[in-house]
Amino acid sequence: MVDYQNIKKILFKLEPENAHNLAEFIFRYAPFVSPFMLSIYAKKHFITDESIRQNIEGIDFLNPVGLAAGFDKNATMIKTLSSLGFGHIEYGTLTPKPQSGNPKPRLFRYPEFNSLQNAMGFNNDGMQEISKRVSKLYPYTIPLGANIGKNKVTPLKDAIEDYAVLIDRFKDLADYLVINISSPNTKGLRDLQNEEFIKALFDLALKRTKKPIFLKIAPDMSIKQALSISNVALNHGAKGIIATNTTIDYSLLANAKDFGGISGEVLKQKSYNFFKSLSKELFGKITLISVGGISSPDEAYKRIKIGASLVQIYSSFIFQGPKVIEDINRGIIKLLKEDGFSHIGEAIGADLEKR
Repeated sequence: MVDYQNIKKILFKLEPENAHNLAEFIFRYAPFVSPFMLSIYAKKHFITDESIRQNIEGIDFLNPVGLAAGFDKNATMIKTLSSLGFGHIEYGTLTPKPQSGNPKPRLFRYPEFNSLQNAMGFNNDGMQEISKRVSKLYPYTIPLGANIGKNKVTPLKDAIEDYAVLIDRFKDLADYLVINISSPNTKGLRDLQNEEFIKALFDLALKRTKKPIFLKIAPDMSIKQALSISNVALNHGAKGIIATNTTIDYSLLANAKDFGGISGEVLKQKSYNFFKSLSKELFGKITLISVGGISSPDEAYKRIKIGASLVQIYSSFIFQGPKVIEDINRGIIKLLKEDGFSHIGEAIGADLEKR
């Protein structure tokens, strides 16, 4: 396979969104042009080992490293991405109606910090087109999650209707669903991170599907507020919490824009601290998934030991390439052995139990 660092030199000469569009084009058509090469790559680099295999909420995860929502918004790249070694893929965020997202430029890279800033605004093909696409694949060889959000033009008072139609459409096209009310790029969306809306939404969702539904939350609220809405979600049927989405703490990044959300290395410590505080109260009650600044086996393992059953990456995939998936999985296996654990389940929350 071609060395990613050489590909990266070319991609990083392009504007970030143009680079992503080029990567999407290649990934979308690779299964048709070179299925043999993808198969060879998967056999060599897709890490499966009994020590990291888990069944979570009835879903079989071959490894704990997943792709966070936002990279494959339109579910066009699933075949190629799974061949690269991800243990699960979250597609979306998708909305009922197609939408173009926010004005460009809206994606910025900071290579010196291995970080990104995006203000995309849920640009996607809409549920009709995306559901047709996924229906040709699902059920799939690895777990797929559908990350869902409201349309920009939908008033907040009607937002629950957007989530309802999306649950109906994707409940049979994903292994789990993710409620996204934490993106900073749709005006007013984070206002839905309140107890009343979450209670109503999960009550509605439980009447529509038995598939696990997770809630993705932002790192910019207080821990008290995060625990409050997480507990409401838990008490009304949520099966998991994904923490965290991108941050609007612009002090983390030199020369940051004053809009959009930041991801990558600069988010690492903030995401870790937030997740740990959350996990101290929620671990053992609900599945916890950690995302934000994870780019190495050590960081992934740290999140596991403070309660993460799964981890997700995004920015590190862009800056380090596909090898980061294999490296993190192999590293977790190695670290488990060094700590005397025979299975990842023994390590999950191990550092919390030392309190």
